[in-house]
Amino acid sequence: MAGFEIKTCNSKKGKAMFSTKNYEPGDIILEEDPLVSCQFAWNAAYKYIACDHCMRPLETPEQNVRRLSANPDMVLPHPDCYDLCLDNITSCDQCGAYYCSESCQQQAYAKYHRTICYDTNDLQHPIAVLLEAWKPLHYPPETTSIMLLVRILAYIQQSSDPSSAVATIKQFCHRTMNEDEEIMHKLLGDQFVDQLNMLRELTANVVNGDAVQEFLTPDGFCSLMALVGTNGQGIGTSPLAMWVNSVVGLTLSDDERRQLDLFLTRMYDKVQEESGSFLNTEGSGLFKLQSACNHNCSPNAESTFPYGNHRLQLKAIKPIRPGEEICISYLDECFLQRSRHSRQKELAQNYLFVCDCHRCLSESSQPECTSEEEMSEEDADD
Repeated sequence: MAGFEIKTCNSKKGKAMFSTKNYEPGDIILEEDPLVSCQFAWNAAYKYIACDHCMRPLETPEQNVRRLSANPDMVLPHPDCYDLCLDNITSCDQCGAYYCSESCQQQAYAKYHRTICYDTNDLQHPIAVLLEAWKPLHYPPETTSIMLLVRILAYIQQSSDPSSAVATIKQFCHRTMNEDEEIMHKLLGDQFVDQLNMLRELTANVVNGDAVQEFLTPDGFCSLMALVGTNGQGIGTSPLAMWVNSVVGLTLSDDERRQLDLFLTRMYDKVQEESGSFLNTEGSGLFKLQSACNHNCSPNAESTFPYGNHRLQLKAIKPIRPGEEICISYLDECFLQRSRHSRQKELAQNYLFVCDCHRCLSESSQPECTSEEEMSEEDADD
């Protein structure tokens, strides 16, 4: 029996998740696979090879670090510490898309792939044209992908009950048209109206028909793009990170531990020099249950991907009691350490709400300005 319930709130929050049992830090609240997920376009272009369905990386930790460091001779100690089985890799006969297993290939084909399978050597195919139009609009660091939207439409198109599939998608939609346009402005910049129309027309060349027509109107497409932009949960997978997590847990002598620490430091220095911080297979997905979790600047839960694929695990990081709302942070750890004003500004720009969590209310007497340190970081980002 689930230890939570999802309620509709009479506020800007929309839905919220509440605990129905006691959770202690480390307890698993739920696990779920996404409705759809997709690797980011630039991430795939930079040769991050992953299962086209579940985003499991399709290279070993050693292959991964050799590519990231541009050092084909690098050898990882304790190679058996993390075993990534690549024996079951398969591919689509039509388009060549790789899958970690036959099961993933069958799930993808049944859910959306049949509609959007294409010859990837055909640079004039509507999907190839759409991707090339999308990439210049959304450089790394990526936050979403136009192909996630395409997979949503293909999911509706392939459904045995399209109206039910549309209703499932609309569970994520609860914003006004003005808010959708604000989100599009954030995602696409000042020329978002022209760019949105271009993307809508190119997307309609990929998936079309009565079942998806309402999402291909100007307003419907804007709403769907905003849905993807705000509800898409980032997914990151890395065989190297999984290996590091395993190897640091080994029982070693003091000398072996020093040697390992030195190796890891040198390895990451080399990777940083060659690839910067662009280390993981990255994408995003739509999660029906987890998407009901609202933001809190002092969250009591976090989303993780412990299986090295797109399966999400929501885990308690603080004690949670029955009736208490289960909240995650929409901000990364760095932003959570910033001032109330900076957190509020980031949430308003990206998620269109003013946070009134207990932490923000308790810090309401803080100056309404950005600290000098944060200002210098923002200037560097610009």
